[in-house]
Amino acid sequence: MNYLTKNLDKIHTTEMGKSRIKKNLDIKIEDVDEWCKRKIKKSDLAIQRGKNWYVHTDDLIITINASSYTVITAHKKETFKR
Repeated sequence: MNYLTKNLDKIHTTEMGKSRIKKNLDIKIEDVDEWCKRKIKKSDLAIQRGKNWYVHTDDLIITINASSYTVITAHKKETFKR
């Protein structure tokens, strides 16, 4: 377990972030915060940290601000450019 997964209760997103994630991933879920937390709880993920956390799981990359724990965006791996 790492620092990010130990602090799942702090992870959240904004209304703009929710819209962006739904659009980028073409998903229709309502509770984006919980969806992201479930993805982060998975054991088969890789996490990189810099200014942001980059969570690589399934075919996705979820970007989370490292200081505020705000989910900024999520992308399918083939469309992610950092």
